[in-house]
Amino acid sequence: MKLTDYLVFENDDLIALNKPSGLLSIPDREGKEISLKVLLQEKYPQIFTVHRLDKDTSGLIVFAKNEETHRNLSMQFAERQTEKIYLGLVLGSLIEKKGTVNKPIAENTVKKGTMIIHQRGKESVTDYEVLEDFGIYSWLQFRIHTGRTHQIRVHMKDIGHPVACDELYGDDKPILLSSFKSKFKLSKKEDEERPILNRLGLHAFKLKFRNEGEHFELEAPISKDLRATIQQLEKRKKK
Repeated sequence: MKLTDYLVFENDDLIALNKPSGLLSIPDREGKEISLKVLLQEKYPQIFTVHRLDKDTSGLIVFAKNEETHRNLSMQFAERQTEKIYLGLVLGSLIEKKGTVNKPIAENTVKKGTMIIHQRGKESVTDYEVLEDFGIYSWLQFRIHTGRTHQIRVHMKDIGHPVACDELYGDDKPILLSSFKSKFKLSKKEDEERPILNRLGLHAFKLKFRNEGEHFELEAPISKDLRATIQQLEKRKKK
């Protein structure tokens, strides 16, 4: 992959990219899969991890290019001085169109690699707001005040509306156009229908922070597959 294709912003202190779904932010314990950080290290003399995104979550991620910026940005994340906005497609229609989920999240000691709501967990706070209700799905905006692993995914599962195509906390079903388009017809060139969305429907959209006395407000546009899914759901709603 070309890093320039995913570049959102860059200066002497930091670089921000629109990470595609399916790519690790940083190397995992096994170190077998390629990660965004490793790709950056091939180009830049120094790269420091500031925060992470789940492998399956797309969107805005920032890396520091020097120790001072790393220290400054890491402190802002730790002290909740940043503003982190996500967009996500979830299953179903929410009764409460706006709200906050404030439930502690802990590692699941039974199922490795997953998280659960548990009193032994760390404080986890997620604000949500329904931007558009499609009935079978809803398009939401999230603001997370804490940065727990899988936070939005765990909180949305807890209130009964898991993120679309979530293999860990949802039904793991890809979204097919035929599932909600009544007059859908398969192309003569295709033997079987290709999913319109076959990845986690969650995207890190906006990030606000400060560095060297300057205020930053960066945005990463949603990917083509997620945008196409929303457009098709909007068409269905208008009928």
